[in-house]
Amino acid sequence: MSSLTSDPNQTDVNTIIRPPYFFISGFIAIPDMNYYYIFLCFVYIISLVGNTFVMTGIYVDRSLHSPKYIAVFNLAFTDVCESTALVPKLLDMFLFSRQLISYDQCLTSLFFVFLFITMQSFNLTILSYDRLVAICYPLRYHMMITHRSMLQLTGAAWTFAVLMVLISVCLITRLSFCRSLVIDSYLCDHGPLFRLAAPCSNVFPNQMMAFLNPCIVLYLPMVFIISSYICITHALFTITLPQDRLRAIKTCTSHLILVAIFYLPVILTYLLHSLIPTNARIINLSLTSILPPMLNPIIYVLKTEEFKVSVKKMLRRGSQRAVT
Repeated sequence: MSSLTSDPNQTDVNTIIRPPYFFISGFIAIPDMNYYYIFLCFVYIISLVGNTFVMTGIYVDRSLHSPKYIAVFNLAFTDVCESTALVPKLLDMFLFSRQLISYDQCLTSLFFVFLFITMQSFNLTILSYDRLVAICYPLRYHMMITHRSMLQLTGAAWTFAVLMVLISVCLITRLSFCRSLVIDSYLCDHGPLFRLAAPCSNVFPNQMMAFLNPCIVLYLPMVFIISSYICITHALFTITLPQDRLRAIKTCTSHLILVAIFYLPVILTYLLHSLIPTNARIINLSLTSILPPMLNPIIYVLKTEEFKVSVKKMLRRGSQRAVT
């Protein structure tokens, strides 16, 4: 890949070298990847259909215009955006051998992919808070979880996510890339990208953001979710009616499955980074980014009793209109 390198002797200490393009190496060394790309295509289609159906159902049915479903709608919207920001570009690059990506496109892709992944984590945290209040403080639920408070929570999450990802991207723009331009990932990944500039620039601020981002996006939400479920478990023992306890457990189980699917693979990958082969790490992280948007509406929303009733109403109205 000699054509994708620059001569460091031609650089000046005060000059920022911004290359015209990067090369995404990603899945190149992995055999039989065409089957994986077909799988990603089906996952993307199911994700779009499922989350669009959820958003449409919430928008149409007024009975679902509750504070909780603001967070659910936001989760579905984030899932659609995350899948769209990641999968089409990934398929275009590797299925059609177009791994070259311009500098500006790379930073734009980095911003949007990491923004929506960050919001995925924040949305799961907000839903955990909703379950915590609903089960531990049922009498105060309608005072604490209002349309205004939920909009404020989601708005604050979006604002914080945008600022955090924007800082990471802006710190990339101060780096000079005077040697290799090959990104060893399946997208313009933050870590592999700024490490390319290590021989030519001071990457300490980028390293600090690479340390802070997992703490804020993964570890702190996980601590909050685990703490909330400890409180929820204690509260479940105080519920006397079996049907109420069963209903609460069903809701919590669906949310816990989403939490496990999203957090566990990526956290294990970060913690065991040095022990996992590069190809296995790339496949694992790509699945972690792509599968949750498909599974979220299936596991969480479509199994919710309120949404099932709403779907039955919509189907009944549709059949009545067809008859008339």
